[in-house]
Amino acid sequence: MTDAPDRPIRLGTRRSPLAMAQAEEARECLCRVHGWPLEAVEIVPVTASGDKIQDRPLAEIGGKALWTKELDQWLMAGEIDFAVHSAKDVETWRPLELTIAAVLEREDVRDVLVGVASLSALAPGARIGTSAPRRAAQVLHLRPDCEVVSFRGNVATRLGKLAAGEADATLLALAGLNRLGQGHVGTPLSLEGWLPAPGQGAIAIECRADDAATAALLSAIDHAASHAALMAERDLLAALGGNCHSAIGVHTRADGADLLQRAAIYTLDGAEKVERDARFAAGDRHGPKRLAADLLAGASPALSACFDPP
Repeated sequence: MTDAPDRPIRLGTRRSPLAMAQAEEARECLCRVHGWPLEAVEIVPVTASGDKIQDRPLAEIGGKALWTKELDQWLMAGEIDFAVHSAKDVETWRPLELTIAAVLEREDVRDVLVGVASLSALAPGARIGTSAPRRAAQVLHLRPDCEVVSFRGNVATRLGKLAAGEADATLLALAGLNRLGQGHVGTPLSLEGWLPAPGQGAIAIECRADDAATAALLSAIDHAASHAALMAERDLLAALGGNCHSAIGVHTRADGADLLQRAAIYTLDGAEKVERDARFAAGDRHGPKRLAADLLAGASPALSACFDPP
């Protein structure tokens, strides 16, 4: 038990249905572990730029920062005390003033195929709706006969577009569907043949780097294994020099004190794929760097041009 704060702690979040569900999950976890009433944490929603602009791929208009910049501004200005993010939407390089203080236990990391039972069941020339370079590249690598059409929006919007016939199938994160109570939708894709996005399924909680009191409160809900896996995936991204135009899939899982990381990089048209795996101790920041170097060493000039390693 921890004494309830004198005033509600302010939790910042995007206003989308999934983001609000994640904020509620974080609030419930924090209040439960400290023995607080839910009123001890106030959810403060913001409409992110990424939610306002729905007609263009994020890579064309500013990338993942469009999901975080308003919350970053509020956090650094002291208008909120911490912020909750879908970890896969958090850009690789973050402001030094902020830190990931906690990661909740990771949800199912798999993607779900919606609209058809399997990729092999797609008709020749089928249209797949996605705006994610990773998903597009993986589809085209496995089914080069298919066409990728741009899909933006939250889960309901994309399912609505699919129902309206704008595509024959689409791909969604199972973690998001589970958190929205829609885990029955679609068919999960096996991790053996389809890698998720870096950070997929993880909820990252940030606070100001100089706010030791809030960081200490958040540490009580940090899931160490999920945190270690997320940081290893973010270290891989940084070492690859990946960006919103890069097609990268990665899955990291704990094996005793070690992490097993499998990753693949693709050209955007899916024509080339390089896949490697590595084992390293949890917290070893050099393990993902070695894996990134291995991936790039096996890439052609065309694939290497999609990355900008430091």
